[in-house]
Amino acid sequence: MYLSRRAIFLGLSALPLSACMGGGVPLTASAQAASVMRAEPNPAFDAWKAQFRGRALFAGIAANVLDPALSSAGFLPDVIARDRRQAEFTRTLEDYLGIAVSPERLAAGRRALAQYGSTLRAIEARFGVEPEVVTAIWGLESRYGSERGDIPVISATATLAFEGRRGAFFESQLLAALRILQRGDTNVRNLRGSWAGAMGHTQFIPTTFQEYAVDFTGDGRRDIWSDDPSDALASAANYLSRMGWRRGQPWGVEVRLPDGFNTVLAGRGSTRSAAEWTGLGLRDMDGRNVQDHGAASLILPDGPRGPAFLVFNNFRVILRYNNSEFYGIGIGHLADRIAGRGPIRGNFQPDRNGLRLGDRREIQERLTRAGFDTQGTDGVIGPNSESAIRAYQQARGLPVTGQPSLDLLERLRRGA
Repeated sequence: MYLSRRAIFLGLSALPLSACMGGGVPLTASAQAASVMRAEPNPAFDAWKAQFRGRALFAGIAANVLDPALSSAGFLPDVIARDRRQAEFTRTLEDYLGIAVSPERLAAGRRALAQYGSTLRAIEARFGVEPEVVTAIWGLESRYGSERGDIPVISATATLAFEGRRGAFFESQLLAALRILQRGDTNVRNLRGSWAGAMGHTQFIPTTFQEYAVDFTGDGRRDIWSDDPSDALASAANYLSRMGWRRGQPWGVEVRLPDGFNTVLAGRGSTRSAAEWTGLGLRDMDGRNVQDHGAASLILPDGPRGPAFLVFNNFRVILRYNNSEFYGIGIGHLADRIAGRGPIRGNFQPDRNGLRLGDRREIQERLTRAGFDTQGTDGVIGPNSESAIRAYQQARGLPVTGQPSLDLLERLRRGA
């Protein structure tokens, strides 16, 4: 479970979305951990651990659990570096959905649903959350379990608690992680996750695990780290259920706005009934009145000319998992597509350079064919694509910006 929208692009775990940005095959979690997450000696960190030990004992952590865990905890400077460089990316909704609901992720989601259908149906019967929705959470959080994170959670949370920028928060995560060990849900060796402590198939942080994780398999352990995703999927469903999920209700409906619509009425802070929105001229994409699914808000995540959605209670529940409208739409739309529904029909707006996703894919494809490999053609411009653009610009005697543009696209089309 991620902490903020910025995690969607920079990642609190194995970067299921952001690692794909800008082309190229993403590093696996284990490769990332091996390449950058190395403990370094730090006497101040060791002194902090000694002080923390007393607080942990007072909080009820048994010494026979605490001491081995703390002795194995190393100072991870790269965890601090990642925490400090969490600047927001400015991405369009089209960018985000191009990754979140890519053909590859959609196909994998349908395979996952088929493979674990009986388990997901049993989870639905118990918690009242549809299989497609749980599968979509799984797909965005860990790419269906393939990127669960491989960084020691005790080391990561201890490092961040010691560093102090969000010390109280990460100390609470560290204590919760120690309680996971004390309860016997897993051991130190398996207690691994993202650089910020998000864990398992559905990326629960330790405090969320403590409150909402369930033992669905009945083996006495709430094991969200296992290759068997049953406990993790059930835990995600339990969380959504406890947040107020309503089975059989949509997260939202794509709508058309009438000419001259007052977009001041948009925003999650304003709710109206379906009848009221209909009275204001909103219709679904087939021109019909929107069905009544309770209080609804209108959101315009791509601006007043982009796709528009009426969103309901279940959208607000998804945002309890991650408070980002892009994330909420990503989960809802991926679930819809896994269930066989169609793509978004509204017109996505160009980015700040006047380019759409297809334009950026074409830039990547043409650069690669010209010998400037972008290491992928997902249409989202990241470090690999920027490097390829700089190399092309330098080779052609152009101003070196590393940024895509309509002029760059035209030059590539001309073979210039």
